[in-house]
Amino acid sequence: MTGQSENPVWHKIAERDQLPDGRVMSVVAGTKTLALVHYQGQYAAMDNKCPHQGGPLGEGSIEEGIEGQCWLRCPWHGWDFDPLTGKPPGGHEDSGQEMFPIEVRDDGVYVGVEEEAPADRSVSDVMVETMVNWGVKRVFGMVGHSNLGLADAMRKQEEVGNLSYVGIRHEGAAAFACSGYAKLSGKPAACLSIAGPGATNLLTGLWDAKVDRAPVLALTGQVDVQVFGPGAFQDIDLSSAFDAVSQFSQTVLHSSKHAELMTLACKNALVHRDVAHLIFPDDVQTLPASGADASGPKGRISHAGIKPPDEELNAAISEISAANRPVIVVGYGARDAMGAITKLAEKLKAPVLTTFKAKGLISDSHPLAAGVLGRSGTPIASWFMNEADLIVVFGASFSNHTGIEKSKKIVQVDFDRMALGKFHPVEVPVWGEIGETVNLFEGALLNHSPTTDQMGEVAERWEIWRREKARRLSETRGKGINSASVFVALTNAAPGNAVMSVDVGNNTYSFGRYFECQGQSVLMSGYLGSIGFGFTAAMGAWAATQDFDHLKGRKVISVSGDGGFGQYLADFTTAVKYDMDITHILLNNSELGKITKEQKAGEFNVWQTSLVNPNFSEFAKNCGAHGERVTNSDDLEAAMKRALGHKGPALVEIITDADLI
Repeated sequence: MTGQSENPVWHKIAERDQLPDGRVMSVVAGTKTLALVHYQGQYAAMDNKCPHQGGPLGEGSIEEGIEGQCWLRCPWHGWDFDPLTGKPPGGHEDSGQEMFPIEVRDDGVYVGVEEEAPADRSVSDVMVETMVNWGVKRVFGMVGHSNLGLADAMRKQEEVGNLSYVGIRHEGAAAFACSGYAKLSGKPAACLSIAGPGATNLLTGLWDAKVDRAPVLALTGQVDVQVFGPGAFQDIDLSSAFDAVSQFSQTVLHSSKHAELMTLACKNALVHRDVAHLIFPDDVQTLPASGADASGPKGRISHAGIKPPDEELNAAISEISAANRPVIVVGYGARDAMGAITKLAEKLKAPVLTTFKAKGLISDSHPLAAGVLGRSGTPIASWFMNEADLIVVFGASFSNHTGIEKSKKIVQVDFDRMALGKFHPVEVPVWGEIGETVNLFEGALLNHSPTTDQMGEVAERWEIWRREKARRLSETRGKGINSASVFVALTNAAPGNAVMSVDVGNNTYSFGRYFECQGQSVLMSGYLGSIGFGFTAAMGAWAATQDFDHLKGRKVISVSGDGGFGQYLADFTTAVKYDMDITHILLNNSELGKITKEQKAGEFNVWQTSLVNPNFSEFAKNCGAHGERVTNSDDLEAAMKRALGHKGPALVEIITDADLI
């Protein structure tokens, strides 16, 4: 079989002296992969795929057979072919390999192949176009053998400017990046993996997105349909594996309505603020779909505003009107309504407390901001909750970490009916979209005058707490810098509109206590509390600042301990590859400090929490980024400002004392 054409397109595939006699190698001509042979002074080019199972002949060898004749041997299962003609010795089910014309010219070896015909639209093309139509702008993932057709459809969309792709080093980083992207923007990104281990690596980051109500699209490759079940290479039951983590999970089959499947996945992710998952068998991805049209959101999704029933609304307004010392607690679910909530607080002269996950939704410089409530918070917020006669809660989930006092009268507003009175009864549960509901509250309380103006008390409590923070700045045991100094310096250095992605551990508790937000957005692994979130989610946040106009120009800062950063250390090179403008603040105490603290508190022996670390600042430099190490608290702010001024990835490694948190 000869791949001759009247007017072949000639491609240079090798230098004249590149391939020694008696050797073979794989080459690419256009998009065609060939096996180039040099044997007995002659060159030959044949189709690279062995007809048995598609083994790469260019990775094979020329070996002498039983009767002395030499054969090109497939590296997978030993099928033989004549090195110059591509003919088999007999017995194969194929008449021989397709051969291509060769010319040895002065400047190298050339092969002629037919001009490439325009590729037919595939199932993957239709589904990726549909995904783009639904507003998905970014994919984080790893290209591999069971998602190549899907990846190629993404490549086409990236080439025309509809999509941006980030190739990560570990699929777990891809899922966390998607979660960070969605938490900041409210829009889904997609994560891409191969079958088997690539898919299972996504699960932790997807669980983070699920429990924190962040929309994410997971796209996993899979083995061919005909080998589902019996235990083929990398074949696992992905439907079962993803069942609990996904709101929607379906396998893309030959007979599926392909655009409709992707539409349902995108709609489920957006409407339910959850994970949607599609499984792409390898053989389905490249099926022709020339007559199929992509879909989109037009006519498929409505405005999300929900006004509360009058009975609930009037009961809530009555309780607020009668309160002497109301306080407002805002959770992460209230993030899109903070303008209206702040206006209501100013009318009521009521302090605004936030859950830890909602830190930063109101600036700590606002005269009614009382900081974070709970274990990661300040004594300011706790004091006002204890003194309150009514707690008005917007978009909070009543985590035991926050500790909203259930014995107090509570008015709770949430868009999710299941969140209302989730753990215990509340005085007035109000089902409604938070922004709509707050506006109704504010309108009904237009002429209301608060019994107690608590604004002065807020200032007094901040003064008490800031004196305590100043006292802690001088604490030292000679074993590293105290956390108060780290986060006071970061408060002074960080831009007021920065995006702060925070990991878990002692560094997180200290961030909650000591960092004063001026307008920064804070991202964290809330209900899952997963180590490794900080830096990987920052990659997603950075991508969101590139994809959405209202986020452009915002600096991304991530914070972690050495344990958290070590989880996805290799993906720092991903930030370098894509020139992500991320500054990472790394608190290095050479141990899992929070676990050590918990062992001591539980009266256990401290065991297996120590860490052996590299010099992280030198690691950053080796990766091609800015790296700096700080061992003296006097140098903190200047080092942070230098890193923040660097355009691209930067890391500030701070040697800290695990006990001074």
